[in-house]
Amino acid sequence: MSTPTVRKAGPREWAGLAVLALPTVLLGLDVTVLYLALPSLAEDLRPSSTEELWIMDAYGFLIAGFLITMGTLGDRVGRRKLLMIGAAAFGAVSMVAAYANSVDMLIAARAALGIAGATLMPSTLALISNMFADQRQRSLAIGVWATSFALGMALGPVVGGAMLAHFWWGSAFLLAVPVAIILLVAAPVLIPEYRAPQSGRFDLLSVALSLLTILPVVYAVKRVAKDGLGTPTIAATMIGLVAAVLFVRRQGNLASPLLDVRLFTNRTFSAALSVLLVGLVGVGGAMLLITQQLQLVEELSPVEAGLWMGPPALMMFLAAIGAPLVARRVPPGIVVASTLALSTLGYALLSQVDPTSGSTPIVIGFGLVYLGLGAIAALGTDLVVGAAPPQKAGSASAMSETVQELGLALGVATLGSLATAVYRDRIGDEIPAGTPPAVAKAAGDSLAGASSSGNQLPDGWLDQAKEAATSGLNVAMLVAAVSTLVLAFLSAVVLRHVGVIGGDEPTGDEAVPVVPAASKT
Repeated sequence: MSTPTVRKAGPREWAGLAVLALPTVLLGLDVTVLYLALPSLAEDLRPSSTEELWIMDAYGFLIAGFLITMGTLGDRVGRRKLLMIGAAAFGAVSMVAAYANSVDMLIAARAALGIAGATLMPSTLALISNMFADQRQRSLAIGVWATSFALGMALGPVVGGAMLAHFWWGSAFLLAVPVAIILLVAAPVLIPEYRAPQSGRFDLLSVALSLLTILPVVYAVKRVAKDGLGTPTIAATMIGLVAAVLFVRRQGNLASPLLDVRLFTNRTFSAALSVLLVGLVGVGGAMLLITQQLQLVEELSPVEAGLWMGPPALMMFLAAIGAPLVARRVPPGIVVASTLALSTLGYALLSQVDPTSGSTPIVIGFGLVYLGLGAIAALGTDLVVGAAPPQKAGSASAMSETVQELGLALGVATLGSLATAVYRDRIGDEIPAGTPPAVAKAAGDSLAGASSSGNQLPDGWLDQAKEAATSGLNVAMLVAAVSTLVLAFLSAVVLRHVGVIGGDEPTGDEAVPVVPAASKT
């Protein structure tokens, strides 16, 4: 069977890719800069450990909740148009976050950034699928796109650390403003507009059901990780499950659904999404705990911590750009499984560090973790987008980004809460009698609280707090190591039907495109 000739991308498309990479770099910057800013932010705003987690993951939860909506909205109103609206909103809300003067204001700004960010991510990825029709070029372009996130993560600690050394913690958010301005100027010139034909009516009830599916479940995960199983957790879970059933049933009955659930009948689509979701859970928790370990246990300055975080981000960079090239000769399932096995080794190394280990073993272990992240981000995303027809690229891109953001946020919530629980268990009976109640509460809550009250604690007690926090890191990373090892094995199994990228003949489900729901009568 002959393969139809597809148009190769030219200079304008590759220049447009550079513009589309800017929001991705911005999101990478936003992640690592905030992790580094957390200690100085905590000293200024004095959030509790629960509020710290909300500051970190309110963005991820809201972006996960709205990605499906925004991906489908881009298909209807225009992907470039939605991208530019999102960029303007992201820049404006970043300024609000930069000057937040209370914990509540900052959490609200982070939530608004999540909604704005939800317009950026699926739009960029869907536009790449439109601009690069050739499979090999698309795979490389998505690798560059994923690499841009790594580049942002690499630049974030260095640039953000330098800013934090001279300015207040809020300056980290202002990095978004010039990036948003550049995108608004360059996008109309270099990026073509795309709007799905016969897109149909935008169903607001489906939007509400999608939010009721994702947000209560995320809340339940946070609650059970912190407080155990209880009535609020069970109620939230039931609301999410009921909404999920209603959402799926409604999508099956609509001519123009918010999410074409028939995409999940494609084995490659479903398997790649599962790998992305589970793989990102460990990474989300590791990012939070490692940055705190470098600053609060190793006592590095933001600039020093940023420089130490550079090599792991470089490892992610190399994996994201190299994995699609290797997958031209080696099946993607083998590439993903191999890099996840290396990530397992990285988590195992992190589970053995102690307060006297120094920064080197931490950075080596984290670098191995990031190898797996780069590979699954590039190859997993390419498999998800490539399994969907062009008119559903926005919806498929949104699903890819939804599971990645949800995975990162769940990692922060579950592994972060697990590490906190271990800390509190180890330190609970160690607080000396006679310690002022406010100081005792802060020190017993988290290492950040203990560090900010260090001059009011007895000599040597802060060292005990560091040991307790490191024990929390060890336990969380051991859990991540076991899950990632299982995921490596499952990746080789569930992706075994996927052939090398750019082969002459499609393999497995790749040979059968999903019928777009818009054609339903």
